[in-house]
Amino acid sequence: MSRKLSYISTRALLISGGSLITESGEVQKGDLLIENGRIAAIDQIGKIPERGQTVLEARGLIVSPGFIDLHVHLREPGQSHKETIATGTAAAAVGGFTTVCPMPNTTPVNDSPEITRWMQQPQRRAAAKVHPIAAATISSNGERLTDFKALVEAGAVAVTDDGRPILGDSIMREALQAARELGIPVIQHAEDTRMSQGCTMHEGPTSFRLGLRGVKAEAEASIVARDIELAAETKARLHVAHLSTDAALKQVRQAREQGVQVTCEVTPHHLLLTDEEVGDYDTNCKMNPPLRAESDRQAMWDGLRDGSIDCIATDHAPHAAHEKDQEFERAPFGVTGLETALPIALMVAAGDPQLVVRWLSCNPASVMGWKDAGVLRVGASADITIFDPAEEWTFTASESKSKSKNSPFIGKRLRGRVQYTIVDGCVMWSL
Repeated sequence: MSRKLSYISTRALLISGGSLITESGEVQKGDLLIENGRIAAIDQIGKIPERGQTVLEARGLIVSPGFIDLHVHLREPGQSHKETIATGTAAAAVGGFTTVCPMPNTTPVNDSPEITRWMQQPQRRAAAKVHPIAAATISSNGERLTDFKALVEAGAVAVTDDGRPILGDSIMREALQAARELGIPVIQHAEDTRMSQGCTMHEGPTSFRLGLRGVKAEAEASIVARDIELAAETKARLHVAHLSTDAALKQVRQAREQGVQVTCEVTPHHLLLTDEEVGDYDTNCKMNPPLRAESDRQAMWDGLRDGSIDCIATDHAPHAAHEKDQEFERAPFGVTGLETALPIALMVAAGDPQLVVRWLSCNPASVMGWKDAGVLRVGASADITIFDPAEEWTFTASESKSKSKNSPFIGKRLRGRVQYTIVDGCVMWSL
């Protein structure tokens, strides 16, 4: 089959005969009617009267609330040679994501209402909903807070200095207090850069063999512990980005047991790969946080399955080929991930679509407090992902919609593929 983007808008669309993941989380075969961008009816197969609607046949497919990615890098403004909002959201649509949250480490940094609004303008030609996450401090330099209220009014849904951790205790406390007043989370890149400076991968046998400086797991766990303490003190919402170590996960588990409002995410690459994948300096396996030890990888699986980790977020981080095609220590951190998240989630879930939908849709919406997303409910926005959990396919660079091709999964055989992505009732992607 050829892959294409299909911008199809109809007043009424009937999705017929699919296996729907219902509001209760159960799988139920039925029909779903979309009218004017919202879910108008859900019923047993054949019970919704046909009145000239466009019919989308979904027999044998899973009909899910649209996937939500809380952590992407779309590179605009300022780095369009890597990615644009148009190309990044096209890749999102291919992967089944109807909503993405771009991080603020753009050029310039998204620390103003003007940039936040610019990212959401129709001229960006987005194929998915774009909900920016703005910088917590001016220029993400960790010294002075941005105007959270103005950023939220412009459309920001959270704040972070992602890529640069907020190291100062007082400024992190201020950020949590200000965010609590607005009802938004502070998202933290959990890395004590005083411990990881000059490190390019995880510290272990592989880093020793390659002669590379390795970052210890404590660099992540120590910041998570500090932030949890501040979140408990301020009664604010803390979200830990791209969790990667067993030590940090234990901190999150303990905090939750004590009633602290802390959530966390894990990336597909930390679920599937370990530091051994770096092999002979493969820069497509260089990311931050780095690929970890097998024990950490297994802990991430366990955390997802027992609910300690809320969701999967891709940390889609595109880089141009010439940037990755250099010495390991000089190459930038980051890999793409929007188009391959579903099959990796299915692998961790042992093929259970209910778990996959929980991790990619329901829980991300819950983390953000979005009542109109992550659910198939009459009256809700018609953001819908339809996928075949059994289809096998090979991920190739030539078919990727991302402007950059820096993925460790290029050429890999995968199982589970998105067939349709629908945003506000419009078919934005079909296979």
